[in-house]
Amino acid sequence: MIVPMCKVYLVGRRRDRERLMETIRDAGVMHLVPADPERAAADEPTQDHRRVLQRALQVLRDVTPRSAHPEVALELTPLEAAHRVLEIEQRNVEHLNRLAALDHQLAQLNLWGDLELHQFETLRASGVEVRFYAVPKREVVAIEAACTAVVGSLPDGQSLVAVATRVPAGAADAAPPSPAGLPASAVPVPLPQRDAPSIRTEAAEIDAALQADSATLGALAQRADAMQEEWERLERQAAFHAALRGGLERDQLFAVVGWSPADVAPTLVDRLAEAGLPGAVQFLEPTDDDQPPTLIRRPAWAQPIEGLLKVLGTVAGYREFDVSIPFLIAVPIFTAILIGDGGYGAVMLLALTVGYRRAVGMLGKHFTQLLLIVAGATLAWGLTCATFFGVTLYPPLIAVDLSEQSREFMMRLCFVMGAIHLSIAQLWGAAGLFPDLRFLSKVGWSIFIWGMLGVVQMFVLKTALNWSTPWPYLLLVGAALAIVFHQPSRNPVKMLGWGLANFPLSMLSAFSDVISYVRLMAVGLASGVLATNFNEMASGIEPWPLAALVLVFGHSLNMGLAMIAMFAHGVRLNMLEFCNHLGMQWTGYAYSPFSK
Repeated sequence: MIVPMCKVYLVGRRRDRERLMETIRDAGVMHLVPADPERAAADEPTQDHRRVLQRALQVLRDVTPRSAHPEVALELTPLEAAHRVLEIEQRNVEHLNRLAALDHQLAQLNLWGDLELHQFETLRASGVEVRFYAVPKREVVAIEAACTAVVGSLPDGQSLVAVATRVPAGAADAAPPSPAGLPASAVPVPLPQRDAPSIRTEAAEIDAALQADSATLGALAQRADAMQEEWERLERQAAFHAALRGGLERDQLFAVVGWSPADVAPTLVDRLAEAGLPGAVQFLEPTDDDQPPTLIRRPAWAQPIEGLLKVLGTVAGYREFDVSIPFLIAVPIFTAILIGDGGYGAVMLLALTVGYRRAVGMLGKHFTQLLLIVAGATLAWGLTCATFFGVTLYPPLIAVDLSEQSREFMMRLCFVMGAIHLSIAQLWGAAGLFPDLRFLSKVGWSIFIWGMLGVVQMFVLKTALNWSTPWPYLLLVGAALAIVFHQPSRNPVKMLGWGLANFPLSMLSAFSDVISYVRLMAVGLASGVLATNFNEMASGIEPWPLAALVLVFGHSLNMGLAMIAMFAHGVRLNMLEFCNHLGMQWTGYAYSPFSK
């Protein structure tokens, strides 16, 4: 049920504004609407501190707390510890980038091996100059220099040749002369800017720094709980300041505006009286121009559907419908037909029951409960069809196979389910419009959908569609009501014009929506065929462990595809087809009271 809201105007003394906001927060029943949304935000320092703490907590999520260097963590406030975490994270990024660059440099020095550049400086100081040249291999033998050596191979048939020459006394700092006896094709090869040993030394230092920072992060992770508490405190503080700044201040008065459930709104007056705060409170019914927040109170047994709606991120508008119960009924039924195998339902039911706590931690309580209902419905459908892991165990009550009779029955069943589903949506929409005459248009569409069922069956199942069947009469009566009362007006020409203009597209939509329910049969049948094929594939494999592996993999894959089908088809039929006929726009926003 969508809870009725009332608009609340609350005015108090300006000097009491903080106590007033604390009282509203303690009451926890008022959804505040800021007078100036741009001002309704926490101060910059608070927002910055929240961001720092939040980012630090994200970094520490995968860090195991360590007792090494406990003084590092214990001497810091939560905010200081968070800053230290971010400093280390930034430094680690820089270190890792530097290591990648060093690794690239090292890969380019394979030709030079472990030579050290300072050795050449020592040789030059001793009067020996060593220079390197790229020389074609066939011309190496023609080198006439006194001291040469081939020290490596280069691309394109080149050799790396080292040539040592004497440096004249007193000329150690001068540019060395070019050695004699080299062929004209020799090309000088300069020494690298750095040598491999120095690069490895720097990399080792960076690695040691990374390990030290990792140990420090482990120590700082011991402060994660304190950081979380500080972040929550700042969240409350930010929310309070945003609410305070969102109020309206004039002279000596302070006012706030918001929404509250009509049944609990009067408690605000009692709270103000208990706090000894003078003030004025006014409650007003929402006008047509107002957009109140949406609060849905579901019966306890319908709570599981909340998990699905949270996953979808949809909120009904205040003046729309609470579709929780229709969804809770339809989604498990549709999903059971889509999965089409009692064995899969049994596995899901067993897994969710045994691992209930873990599933709740991962998926949430309500979504886990919804999956349990889906699993139970799938098991029930499997018992009806006698199908378990692609094997028919006994004569089924409803056969789901490739036979013509089975396919025709399942298609007819799906079309009838679609007509029921869509006509319920139209009638519910009509009830919402009553006593507005437009409700008769919705009634007409609900009748027209049943006539369209006959059209769909004529095209797909080749059944009769003539005046001896009810379908033409349903189409005529439904179309007449839908056209005439689409936009009631005292001008009959205008009224018929609006109705006729809207009718063609809506008629085509009704046809496609009814026929779209055949996806239940198609996907369910495909799932069964896939399970059977995996069974046949495994039966032809000799080593039983490999056959078992094929069975486990195949049926696991099929179950995964079936769960995808739950969202791709089962949820779609509710969110699109059903809700479109109901007139849902999902334009609402959730009721979020100002509270601790």
